[in-house]
Amino acid sequence: MADVRPDSGALLAASTKRSEKSPDYFGEIVIDLSNKTKLERQGDLLIVKLSGWKRKSKTGNTYLSLAVDRFIPKTQKQDDMNEDVPF
Repeated sequence: MADVRPDSGALLAASTKRSEKSPDYFGEIVIDLSNKTKLERQGDLLIVKLSGWKRKSKTGNTYLSLAVDRFIPKTQKQDDMNEDVPF
């Protein structure tokens, strides 16, 4: 990945497939593990919510831009804050 930014990545369309089992898209995502917001662990599995946008590169190739979804709605933030109040 040329531009490494935390919590972002890209999936590019494969230009050729060697077999029917070859992936249609390939790429990577960089995840900031120091920020545990919206990361869920179930046993040995790490579940990460993603968002994606169709984009065009400077050369005109279409790709899928990815981001770790760490958005927390305001109502949920308020509920989380209320749980910490000791009275």
